[in-house]
Amino acid sequence: MLIKTGNKKTEHKKKNDMETTYIEGKEIPSIRYRIFQDVDFVRDGFSTRAGGVSSGQFESMNFSIKMGDSPENVRKNFSLFLGAHGFQNPVMSDQTHTINIKRVYREDAGKNVFVPKDYSDIDGLVTNEKGITLVTTFADCVPLYFADEKHRAIGLAHSGWKGTIGRIGKAVTERMKQEFGTEPEDIKAAIGPSICVNCYEVSKDLAEEFAEEFCSEIVQCKTPDNEERFDVWDMEKIVLKREDSYYLNLWAANQRVLTEAGILKERIALPDLCTCCNHRDLFSHRASRGKRGNLCAFFMIEE
Repeated sequence: MLIKTGNKKTEHKKKNDMETTYIEGKEIPSIRYRIFQDVDFVRDGFSTRAGGVSSGQFESMNFSIKMGDSPENVRKNFSLFLGAHGFQNPVMSDQTHTINIKRVYREDAGKNVFVPKDYSDIDGLVTNEKGITLVTTFADCVPLYFADEKHRAIGLAHSGWKGTIGRIGKAVTERMKQEFGTEPEDIKAAIGPSICVNCYEVSKDLAEEFAEEFCSEIVQCKTPDNEERFDVWDMEKIVLKREDSYYLNLWAANQRVLTEAGILKERIALPDLCTCCNHRDLFSHRASRGKRGNLCAFFMIEE
């Protein structure tokens, strides 16, 4: 069973003890965001490890051939998940930790999933086409969802530490304005399931790079003897230090990116699931030491 980050088991609670996600489906589960429940033209989803046909380190709902799984298994997994949750015509990014954004058109349907892609180095997708599913892949990095309620357009992005420091969330917002006339205040956004600050220990050099980029001090934390975890809901602290170890809060950094891009803080949903804490149910690069499959985020404008 997935452990919500705000659950007592993790020894820290989200303010107001509110959960931002819910699970839809039993045999083939999809993690969905409550913030999009009243956005009547979109369907969102995020996979778990359950419900697929892959085996071994890829068990069982794996969406990537890059780690060694067979193309047949991956295509079958896509067919199963898409069919179970009402998604159609997937178009998947070709992620290389850039801040490059592609506008997706109807003629792109199926690319990088069922038919070959004709693009590369794409970490963000935007569209206003109905019945086209944007797809990005993950195994600890941060999914970013964008829904423009006024112009009925959507975006989806992959934000690892490189994408975060490069501010891909801002790049998506700007591209949606360029393509669809989107204003940031019309966007509802979600920061998807990804690695939490407690699991994301980094080098001193990377910690200092983040501190400089976000004008954020490195906060030396002294936790009580019986408390071994940081408060993941403290969005004011991006870079933390305990003794000689450094940690990044990518959730806080991406919230900063989105708000500085003009999206209202109250219209941004934070994650309540850490991929690393939940590595038995979600693929985690950090927890598996690289022996894993890939999860996917899905976002579609309903027809």
